[in-house]
Formats: sequence, structure tokens, C-alpha cells
Amino acid sequence: MKRYDAIIAGYTCIDLIPDFNKDTGIKNVSDFFVPGKLIEIVGVDFVLGGAVPNTGLAMKKFGKKVFLNGLIGHDSMGDIAEKILTECGAFEGMSKTDQASTAFSIVISPPGIDRIFLESPGCNQIFGINDIHFEAIAHARLFHFGYPPLLKQFFIHQGEQLIQMFSKIDKMGVVTSLDFSLPDPESESGKADWPEIMRKTIPFVDIFVPSVEELICIMRPDEYAVIQSTLPKDSDIADAIPFGLIKKTGMDIIDSGVKILLVKAGKQGVYLFTGDVSSVKKKLGYIPDTEWNNKRIICHAFHANPEKIKNTSGAGDTAIAAFLSAILNNEKPEIALKYATVGGRDSLYCSNLYRELNDWRGMTESIRLEWNEIDYL
Repeated sequence: MKRYDAIIAGYTCIDLIPDFNKDTGIKNVSDFFVPGKLIEIVGVDFVLGGAVPNTGLAMKKFGKKVFLNGLIGHDSMGDIAEKILTECGAFEGMSKTDQASTAFSIVISPPGIDRIFLESPGCNQIFGINDIHFEAIAHARLFHFGYPPLLKQFFIHQGEQLIQMFSKIDKMGVVTSLDFSLPDPESESGKADWPEIMRKTIPFVDIFVPSVEELICIMRPDEYAVIQSTLPKDSDIADAIPFGLIKKTGMDIIDSGVKILLVKAGKQGVYLFTGDVSSVKKKLGYIPDTEWNNKRIICHAFHANPEKIKNTSGAGDTAIAAFLSAILNNEKPEIALKYATVGGRDSLYCSNLYRELNDWRGMTESIRLEWNEIDYL
């Protein structure tokens, strides 16, 4: 038995989430950014954000023993983060620094509109391989990392530290998992050679869990730019990416060494592509090859009640947490996808993920009572 089910490492921040009235009258992003416009809000929530708290605490809520490995600053934001994590019993692996401030984001998420992030990466800019707790990882079943585009030390020098870290953990016999965020095209991260960085990293990644937009932006930037340039105003680029491009990119990733690829596609659901999962089986000691090998599946999203949606921040991370927890629970791929989609849906109903999110029993009941469709591609 391992001491931890999962180590969740990487990006940590505080999310400042304005609470909008349901009847703001805002229908499009363009309605929001109008010079001189005043929009009244109900209040603002200060909650933990980023891959480490979102995925880690959701997995903890789902009954998993987690170790969070992130960096915050010695400042007021850092104090808030430490207080919340301590109350959740999850501060053990976190570090604090005087060299930079705690990262924060302003999450603009009016009802019915996909969220916009104003992000200050803070001390995540100095978080590097020396901050990774390899000793704890040696006592874990799974290592999950996100988000390289916001972690400067892991994309500079052609991703040297990212490649080194995943290579080392892969050799330790621990299942490796990688999540992404969308690079800001005007930032240093947006100018990194992500296809080359990923080409060298992917052979050491067992499970890759990007969004459909991240998948194409990172792996096929030229085609992503063409799609973006022809996108109608206020359209969602995820809806404009053709399935043929998603499938081709997914299969290329599997052929390059990833064993399990989960592509989050928002209201469309999630796509699953798998190859030979025997190495994952060897690391975990289970996952029947005949059930997980060479799968091409789409699991359509569970219905989301618009009247119950509070915010969309953290939905992707929660879907990942549910998917990884299902794998650790030795679920079949179809069931793991259902947990991913229902977990992502349920998070939409939460102002505070850690207080309000459904536990594993609640999600299991939703899967039993509600219907969603699975297609084999």
C-alpha cells in the first residue's frame, strides 16, 4: 500500500470571483467590456484556484489520500491560501516563499458566458523542479501536474525541467498525469515551442488531460491560428474545431507514447483515446487491458440546469479529479468518463468547490439516476 493515492503539483493561486446577478443582461463578452460601463455585483468570493487546489481538494472530497505540492507567498493572499488548506487538512506539501507574491486571478464569469481570467502568476514563476517533493512521490500511486504554460521554470530552455521531472517520475514506477492551460499568445509562454516541448515530454506521460482548445493550440498552433482567425465574433473556438482534427491530433499523441488521453470539450462532453495501457496496469497493479486498450469514445455531457449554474471556474479540474479517482478505483473506461462529465457538471453548481461539491456517493447516484450518451468513435 502506498502512503498517498496522488501527488498534485504545479500551479496554485487565489481566485477572486465576482458574484453576478442572474439578470445582468450580459449575453456576450462584448457586452462586458464597454468603456465606462458599471456592472453591479452581489459580492466577491476568495477561493483557492489552480491545478493543485482544484484537482487535489476535489480528489480529497472523492475519498483519495492526496499530497498537494505548490508554492505560495508570505503575504495576505498566501495567508488566505494557508488557512483554507489547513482547514481542509491539505497543507502538508505546500511551501511558502519571500521571493515573490502569491499568484491570483480575477475570474470574470457572468451567468451563461464562458469565464475570462485576469491572471497574475506570482511565485509560480519561480516554482521549479527543486520544489517538487520526489520523496513523497515515491510513496504515491499517481503524480498529476498542471499547468506548464503558467510555470516559467518548466517551459524555458525548451522545457528542460518539465522533461527531466516527468522522466524521473516515470522511472520511479508512478503513474504520471499532465494537465495544461491555454498560453497567453503575447506572453513568454505563448512564444515557447510547445510542439517540440511536448514531443520530448509525452513519452514519459501516462495520462494527458487537456481541453480541446489547449490540445490544438499546443500541438497544432498553425491550424489553431487559422481557426481562430476565421472565428465569428463572440463564438466559442471549441465549437469551431472540427472533430477530424481532434481525432487526428489525439491519435498522434497516443502514437507518441501517451497511454490515456482525455480531451475536455465543455458542453460537448469528453473524448477518450487510449493505446496500450499495459505500463499503467503494471504501475497500478490493475486496469484490465482488454477494457482500456485502444479505445475511442465520446461521453456526452450530463444536462446542466442553467438556473443552478453559479460559475464555471474549476470545472475542468474537477472533471480531471473525478476521472483520475475513477482510474484509481479500477473503473471501466465508460464509467470513468461518466464520473468525469458528472463531476465537471456538478462543479458548475458550486460557488465554493470545497464546501459544496458532491462527494463520490453523490456523483454515483447522479450517474445511476441521470442519462447521458456514450458513442464509440
